[in-house]
Amino acid sequence: MFTDRRTFLQQSGVGFGAVALQWMLSHERALASGRRLEHHAARAKRVIWLFMEGGPSHLDLLDPKPLLNRLAGKPLPEGFKEPITAMGEKGSPLLPAPRTWKQHGQSGLWASEWMPHIATCMDDIAVIRSCWTNGINHSGGVCQMNTCTNVAGRPSLGAWVDYGLGSSNDNLPSFVVMCDSKGRPVNGPRNWGSGFMPASHQAVRLHGHGQAPISDLHAPKDAKASREVAKRDLIHAFNASHAARYPQQSELEARIRSYELAYRMQAEAPEAVDLSQESDATKALYGLDHRDTQAFGRNCLLARRLVERGVRFVQLYSGTGSKWDSHAGIEKNHARLCRSMDKPVAGLLKDLKRRGLLEETLVIWGGEFGRTPMSEKGDGRDHNPTGFSIWMAGGGVKGGQTIGATDELGLYAVEDRMHVHDIHASILHLLGLDNMTLTYDHKGRPERPTINEGAFNPKLIGA
Repeated sequence: MFTDRRTFLQQSGVGFGAVALQWMLSHERALASGRRLEHHAARAKRVIWLFMEGGPSHLDLLDPKPLLNRLAGKPLPEGFKEPITAMGEKGSPLLPAPRTWKQHGQSGLWASEWMPHIATCMDDIAVIRSCWTNGINHSGGVCQMNTCTNVAGRPSLGAWVDYGLGSSNDNLPSFVVMCDSKGRPVNGPRNWGSGFMPASHQAVRLHGHGQAPISDLHAPKDAKASREVAKRDLIHAFNASHAARYPQQSELEARIRSYELAYRMQAEAPEAVDLSQESDATKALYGLDHRDTQAFGRNCLLARRLVERGVRFVQLYSGTGSKWDSHAGIEKNHARLCRSMDKPVAGLLKDLKRRGLLEETLVIWGGEFGRTPMSEKGDGRDHNPTGFSIWMAGGGVKGGQTIGATDELGLYAVEDRMHVHDIHASILHLLGLDNMTLTYDHKGRPERPTINEGAFNPKLIGA
């Protein structure tokens, strides 16, 4: 018996309810467990990545080099290979780092006077002094630090985490990005994109510079319910038609999911981003009572509120638009930016710790590369991808330790070197994911987050 298309859809449509029910039940089980995949026992459940865009100077913040000051004004000594840098200046004299260095906490970790508040948290921090990358300019460096490669096209780490672990709160995004100004980082949304994976794994960017964090969350006050229903029905018809014509495109599905998420967020998101619920003491802890620290402090406080409500991965940009870049005037540049982020970051660590969240929240601090010991333009430093520092805290990381080392001038990582692949592999490991086991099939080949390279550094957990 011949059945036309319309009749077939009408008759079979009843079964769609069972499909939806099965999805709802399985999704609830996944949410209850808090993850989809787990290759081994996880130490961290969530990540807050504090990205200092532009490349902060490890030589002036976390990696003291007395020899640099003694040789200031002289050329790079023999035996040191001058690296290829973005600007390509050769033969520049060494620039001193006139910092006041002190040891802090029971661990005695070093920090300069530019980070007085973070210095009080050193017993919770593991400083990795031996990082290196392939990206010599900002575009390549930021791209690699986010995606493990210095060319565009691959998923960001946050997208991989969302793909591997999923969300632990269906009413909030799993992956969120906030910037400290109205500008955008170099490469823009590609830094938090999903690459070849479905677009639904990309981050949701929230406003973090004085505006309402989420735009258009509520319907207009004069909107009639009947008109809104008709509008949604019409949009649904358009979406169905487009999806039928272009089934291979994931962008539409991602957009639909984002609208569905926005609808669910109307119930939970307003409370999540409502900082008026915080005490004045907590706001002061993050620096919301001072102009210099207000922007990044607000983002850090929002990050804490989001992760405690189930957001899996939050990335905060400090110095949005490569402002940490300091080819000239590093003293003024770094002093200002350190002042803007130091108290908020320390406040975040202390607040997470006192709430019992730090143990399962991995906090990462760092940029796309460091700065050279050689001078540029007389009072600045060039990009240094061959040796720089980042730090991690919480999430099972053993604090109060340094891992690896650069040479006597801080130019090259020479001991226990950690490439960006190793950094990503270590982050994934702490989240319970194995970087070589987590795969996504793309055009007939298994893709991995660290491109078949990278290994977890057991020293992070004190092993």
